[in-house]
Amino acid sequence: MESRLYFIFGDIASNVLVGAVVGALMSLLFGPEWNMFIAMIVGMVLGMVISLPLFFVLGALFGAMEIMLPVMTTGMVAGMIVSMMASMAPMSVADAALHGIVAGVGVFIVTYLFNALLKPRAAQWTK
Repeated sequence: MESRLYFIFGDIASNVLVGAVVGALMSLLFGPEWNMFIAMIVGMVLGMVISLPLFFVLGALFGAMEIMLPVMTTGMVAGMIVSMMASMAPMSVADAALHGIVAGVGVFIVTYLFNALLKPRAAQWTK
């Protein structure tokens, strides 16, 4: 788990940026005419595809291995959530971006919590 402020800020900023971009694009692509289940699957795949080029840019700044997991997961989660919500009712781009940001912050928190739980155990397993 990274403890230097630059990288922690980079993780948060990366997840927020990817969440906002994916959320905004999902609101433009999906509408009430979509089936919710199909929108979720397609939104998940598109979210990961959209976050891939962003990962390459952000990975160069904040470390590829540290950024890849949370950014790709944020793209997947934000794509799923926003596409499902947009398939139920029309959604503004700003609302969708906000939901993507919340998804990004949530993924950041969960990633850091799992890392804090697993890192001490990994030291025991690799002795």
